Amino acid sequence: MRTSLRGTTAALATLAVLSLAACGSGDSGDGGSGDATGDGGSGGDAVTITWWHNSNTGEGKDYYDQVAKDFEDANPGVTIEVSAMQHEDMGTKLDAAMQSGDMPDIFMERGGGELRDKVDAGLVKDITDQVGDQLDVIGGQAAGWQVDGQTYALPFSLGVVGFWYNKDLFEQAGITDTPTTWDEFYDVLDKLEAAGITPISVGAGDKWPAAHYWYYFALRQCSEDTIKDTVASLEFTDECWVRAGEDLEQLVAAEPFNPGFLTTAAQSGATSASGLLATGKVAMELAGHWEPGVMQGLTEDGQGLGEATGWFAFPEVDGGDGAEGAALGGGDAWAASADAPDEAVEFIKYLLSDEVQQGFAELDMGLPTNPAARDSVSDPALAQLLEVRDSAPFVQLYFDTEFGQSIGGAMNDAIALLFAGQATPQDIVDQTQAAADAEK
Repeated sequence: MRTSLRGTTAALATLAVLSLAACGSGDSGDGGSGDATGDGGSGGDAVTITWWHNSNTGEGKDYYDQVAKDFEDANPGVTIEVSAMQHEDMGTKLDAAMQSGDMPDIFMERGGGELRDKVDAGLVKDITDQVGDQLDVIGGQAAGWQVDGQTYALPFSLGVVGFWYNKDLFEQAGITDTPTTWDEFYDVLDKLEAAGITPISVGAGDKWPAAHYWYYFALRQCSEDTIKDTVASLEFTDECWVRAGEDLEQLVAAEPFNPGFLTTAAQSGATSASGLLATGKVAMELAGHWEPGVMQGLTEDGQGLGEATGWFAFPEVDGGDGAEGAALGGGDAWAASADAPDEAVEFIKYLLSDEVQQGFAELDMGLPTNPAARDSVSDPALAQLLEVRDSAPFVQLYFDTEFGQSIGGAMNDAIALLFAGQATPQDIVDQTQAAADAEK
């Protein structure tokens, strides 16, 4: 259920071609309160809204089904067709929808360069005039979904990535403290292996889980200024980018991952990376705020790791230029396609309401952006992540999202090859730079 559209691979050129197919009525709507009882601007006419999301298991799926029903009941004539699908399937289907011009009315949007691509192609609706009240509530958290001062999506969850771990397995291996440096991390790996426990699962078959490691090492090796300069210039000339690959190469050489990790899926089924952690087959996994909810859907009792769930931050790198405590993360937002009816925007506003965000938080489906839902986060580990998110000197958006589909896709492909022993740290930089040069 990864709550972000990872793995989207459509090229910028394709998006540009699609702009004409995506254009529709572009009605601005009449604003509204964002409550389920809002009139939706439909004037009583029957309208159907298609809504795609990836909360496709357990209580999360049931909750979103009920949210849609509640909105329908409060807005006669409005029907919401809900499609809940596994994350990677949704990415593939969204690519196909963009190519055909038959977009869902509401879909999950990651922001950054990926959103800019869609805006340039005319694929998403400018909702600025309708969502002023919601922007007042969530504040600066919406910045990643704004292009040239206009708002194209409302973020409903914003979190950070770190290591989720099984407290019971750590105790079994005699590990009393979570690591804060990489020397300590390698000591943890040694203790787990000595206890006969596979240390880490990674869904490298889906690429983005493997890419997170390089992103985080880059965040530890590169200063914030270097990252910002690179985003602006698309010049990966600083040696910190190569050092990130060297750090990752050292980790891969330690062989801490589950057998068959190169073809392991991220979240689908008990043999996925999340499933292996949820069922006690491995000790930890690098993942985002979505992980508790995903694991709950992958165990028979619906509890995931339950009280054994722990979390710690990606360790600091000795001698790196990154800001201490900087976090890798991102969020998920609801966007409307360019030709979506006005009622779709009303539903998006409802999804950001106090009531819906509180229910979202109570089920540990993510880290809510509406402050009214902060105290509703029930999982202690997720509550900890809220504190980490809010105290970090800055949260770096996933690099494939930050740089957009073409550059991010090349980057992820090269990282996956390094995991397979078929690329070097310099290859990652070279392939990423080649994609960046093609963008200029």
